[in-house]
Amino acid sequence: MAEITLFFRSIVTQKPFILLLFLPLLFLLACDRSDGSGKIITPEEEQPLEQQPWVRAANFIDALKNPSSPWVDSVFNTLTPDERIAQLIIIEAFSDQGAAYEADVMRLIQKYKVGGMIYFQGGPVRQAKLTNKYQAASKVPLLITMDAETGVGMRLDSAVQYPYQQLLGAVADNGLIYRMGAEVAEEFKRLGMHVNFAPVADINNNPNNPIISYRSFGENRLAVTAKSLAFMRGMQENGIIATAKHFPGHGDTDIDSHYDLPIIPHSRERLDSLELYPFRTLIEEGVGGIMVAHMHIPALDSTDNLPSTLSKPIVTGLLKEKLNYQGLIFTDAMVMKGVTKYFPSGEAEARALIAGNDVLERLNSVLRAIRAIKKAVADGRLKQEEIDRRCKRMLAAKQWLGLDNYKPIELDNLYEDLNPPAADSTNRALAEAALTLLRNKNGALPVRQRNKRIAAVSFGAVRPTAFQRELKQYATTKNFIISRKAKAKEVKQLKQQLQTYDVVLVALYGPSSSPSNRLGYSKEAAGLVQELANQKRSVIVLFDNAYTINQFKGLENSRAFVLAYQANFHVQEAAAKLIFGELPARGKLPVTVNKHFGYGDGISKDKPLLSQRQSIF
Repeated sequence: MAEITLFFRSIVTQKPFILLLFLPLLFLLACDRSDGSGKIITPEEEQPLEQQPWVRAANFIDALKNPSSPWVDSVFNTLTPDERIAQLIIIEAFSDQGAAYEADVMRLIQKYKVGGMIYFQGGPVRQAKLTNKYQAASKVPLLITMDAETGVGMRLDSAVQYPYQQLLGAVADNGLIYRMGAEVAEEFKRLGMHVNFAPVADINNNPNNPIISYRSFGENRLAVTAKSLAFMRGMQENGIIATAKHFPGHGDTDIDSHYDLPIIPHSRERLDSLELYPFRTLIEEGVGGIMVAHMHIPALDSTDNLPSTLSKPIVTGLLKEKLNYQGLIFTDAMVMKGVTKYFPSGEAEARALIAGNDVLERLNSVLRAIRAIKKAVADGRLKQEEIDRRCKRMLAAKQWLGLDNYKPIELDNLYEDLNPPAADSTNRALAEAALTLLRNKNGALPVRQRNKRIAAVSFGAVRPTAFQRELKQYATTKNFIISRKAKAKEVKQLKQQLQTYDVVLVALYGPSSSPSNRLGYSKEAAGLVQELANQKRSVIVLFDNAYTINQFKGLENSRAFVLAYQANFHVQEAAAKLIFGELPARGKLPVTVNKHFGYGDGISKDKPLLSQRQSIF
């Protein structure tokens, strides 16, 4: 190197034209590099710098904090400004609406490049086929979601449905709820889905709540939090994103936000200590999604008729800044009257993004929404940088969930995979753990045959029920059926038929196997229930929402009264076992119904009732 240096010093002292002759040589030497061992590396030999491989973040929230990656950036750069907006939109989809409807969904996917979809009613095989079809047609892989609080069977036929959350609220063992969450996650993955809009983290402390009610774990903030956390962990630790709802708490209202805008009148102190408590804990524990409700909450934002979904002080100020939430924020359905009553389609979606939401769910019009959002950007109400940042977060979510390596759903054995023996076992365990014995005067249970005539009466049935069939496993019984709408003649006839029976097992049903808010009993039918409840020979079982106790008079006078919460097969099977002493009573009432039946009530026994005090029957 010393000789080369002296050589060039001699050149620069010569005339300029001589220097020009050596410029190409100077250029070549300048481009050569040493590898540190003295060897000169030419440009042809130089290797390109290796790009660092993408490493999947340890959890979903961390993935959203740093959304940049080669896949995210490359996909983002292919999107037009309109398509970046569309990535923040989730459209509805059904698998039971026919070809014309499916073509309309396909049009939205292909024309606007929407970010995802939320499935509703249909069948699992039909849905899987549609998902494969939609995914194949989509420019960017779709985020597939479902509002499946009780598993995919809540929306799809031929699939498992687990209990609603009120029944789960009666269960002491939260490990069973975790197990249910894990099994729901497996169902979701098998159907190519990624996000479940569950758990309901609302504290239901209003018996007249028409929309949350039995969908809540109960009225106690600690119990609701613990059970929500178990459900969330069961899903998220098995690869499905949970979404806590309905922020900041929809439990204390008597208005359904599907049809109007509820008003929550409570103080900030009350909201902080009660409604927000479960959400705060779930945020600390890493819940991947939160859904914001359509409610007007003056203590948080006094703007007239403004739903919480469209409130920047609530979504950004409270949820994102004060609670430091960094997961995905979803709106509740933008077709609901709670938002559309005061804000037209399009403007509502623009305001939702301005407020701080990440994802718009179930819109009236994708076109109107995109136009209004673009206008908000042009007017300076919303920055393009915010659209881009949220678009990248959505893409990062998709990559973390594996959509950068999308594979079609395998259709073989789909039905069998969605109905595994483990699900049946979990449903049975939950039912047996939830049954709540609210009255058992003088050890009325268990019932023993002892040469006594036993009648089994089902109110609200059209044929013998699973409960009546199961009773016959333990005793000789005679079945009777009576309508919920029964009039005086039908009631009189049944009363006459029951006169000769020593024991009457009474099962009360609502209009469906799922819980309900109104049972719809006629005055005459409800009167017969009251009369039977006052008789020493009767055992009452309510297979419906705990709050519907208030639709009957005198249940508190029952010698034996069992609350079963809903009427799925496993619950009816368990109730028959309990009545005849084959099961212990372990459930606790998760809500206060009235002055006779309060939170935490429930006569519990560690052993089956058969081993306890003998029946007086």
